[in-house]
Amino acid sequence: MSHLKIRPSGSHGRVSHVTPESAGWTYVGFDLHRLKPGETVSAQTGEREACLVFVTGKGAVTAGGEPLGELGERMSPFEGKPWSVYVPRGSDWSVTATTDLELAVCTAPGLNGGLPVRVIGPDDLGQEVRGKGSNTRHVTNILPEGESADSLLVVEVITPAGNTSSYPPHKHDQDDLPRESYLEETYYHRLNPPQGFGFQRVYTHDRSLDEAMAIEDGDVVLVPKGYHPCATCHGYDLYYLNVMAGPKRTWKFHNAPEHEWLTKL
Repeated sequence: MSHLKIRPSGSHGRVSHVTPESAGWTYVGFDLHRLKPGETVSAQTGEREACLVFVTGKGAVTAGGEPLGELGERMSPFEGKPWSVYVPRGSDWSVTATTDLELAVCTAPGLNGGLPVRVIGPDDLGQEVRGKGSNTRHVTNILPEGESADSLLVVEVITPAGNTSSYPPHKHDQDDLPRESYLEETYYHRLNPPQGFGFQRVYTHDRSLDEAMAIEDGDVVLVPKGYHPCATCHGYDLYYLNVMAGPKRTWKFHNAPEHEWLTKL
């Protein structure tokens, strides 16, 4: 088993748990909770900020001491855009499931603490199509550059069956702006139908890190550095939720030079 791939620990409760300490890095944290109706998850952000993403299902939300009502809409990550909540550092939050609920909790250092709690509805989210042919994927920006946050960058991607994604291979592991930014990253993978599988490779130019892994429904993949393309097999669409953070909140990537020609097709 790759040390970069984290299988879900079960089917109920907190099934995925990534901290900077467990990942061996500095910035990104990621939890995935699967709750039944009536169950509650809550936390204090402390010195970190959070983005709560309703991957599937609905829940009643309180954040910063204010009730935000019932949020969530889709019952599959492959059906429309998500509801999310931004929670700044020094705040409390809680979510009580009103249906079966899959809640992602994305965290990173909170630098200022002066930002407000913010509900991010589906109508607030921009979408774009990247690539073409068998490299087509559909991107939903939840916390992109330009939106208010201290560290977090959060995005969803759906890759149609048989296609590649995060491709041509690119990396963002050097603090070398304006050419490249240093960003740690997690991928939370779902497949439709769920018995499918895909593949992801995480590797550096000198191959000091080079791991290829089969990805299945519910897997989390850590990208501490290097290139990190993925692909899904015929018949199975791939969803992933990306969480990125680093010393500067900007996404500047570097394509693998031997594959740069693919961008000109």
